[in-house]
Amino acid sequence: MDTALVLTALASAFCFALALVLTQFGLRTAQPMTGAAIAVPTTAVLFVLLSPVTVQWADWHTPSALKFAAAGIFFPVAVTLLTFSANRHIGPNLTGTLGNLTPLFAVALAVLLLGEIPSGPQLAGIAAICAGVAMLFMGRSRTPTAPWLLALPLAAALVRGVVQPVVKLGLLDWPNPFAAATVGYVVSALVMGGVMAARRGNWQTPPRHGLAWFVAVGVTNGAAVVLLYMALARGPVTIVAPLVASYPLLTLALNRCLLGQSELSKFALAGILITVAGVGLLLRS
Repeated sequence: MDTALVLTALASAFCFALALVLTQFGLRTAQPMTGAAIAVPTTAVLFVLLSPVTVQWADWHTPSALKFAAAGIFFPVAVTLLTFSANRHIGPNLTGTLGNLTPLFAVALAVLLLGEIPSGPQLAGIAAICAGVAMLFMGRSRTPTAPWLLALPLAAALVRGVVQPVVKLGLLDWPNPFAAATVGYVVSALVMGGVMAARRGNWQTPPRHGLAWFVAVGVTNGAAVVLLYMALARGPVTIVAPLVASYPLLTLALNRCLLGQSELSKFALAGILITVAGVGLLLRS
């Protein structure tokens, strides 16, 4: 197993988890849509400012750039909006349970587009990670008022799963994770700008400390995306996707350290054990 690949994927998972925890501080000062409207463009501007150092634009590859841009239409902006909507309608626990089917979609598409055929132990590890992470959210979910609302977190999981093989395809011809993140985030920022323009009457200006929290969330999410793309440039989707999908486990640990949330249900404890076992099985395979 490529140690650098594993560490990069797990670092991405850690950054995604940290961004979720920081978001809780920001949401004490403003609505989720406002936070997304700050975080996504902030990260896009940061990537553009860094691009003279991180991206060799002379290596521009149009087909790859188009794949990165296509990914940017949906990730992170569409996933953010779908997740916010799901949280509002069906709660965070059920959203988390269904949203963490991402590796299944990612692996299925990787098989079709990239010819990555996982082994039996790899499939068992992926299944264990999905099941374990889902159990972290069990026990406190409320039933949605309409069954179609379940489509919201499923759509978010599908988008996250589709984006990874598509970006991997682009990285095959233009192996620069920063280029992928920069192009994708610029497109996401434009989409976010269009959404906010359509909702201009609902804009809420957060206080200065709230603005700082959302900027921190944007930077942390940006780091997570770059690390994800670095891992995809280095290794197969069938390994990277399930490792990154273990981020809710790290979120529990960070919530305990930073927010003092120490209560764990029996489902969460079982989920931790199953997720760790799945990661171990995946690595051993």
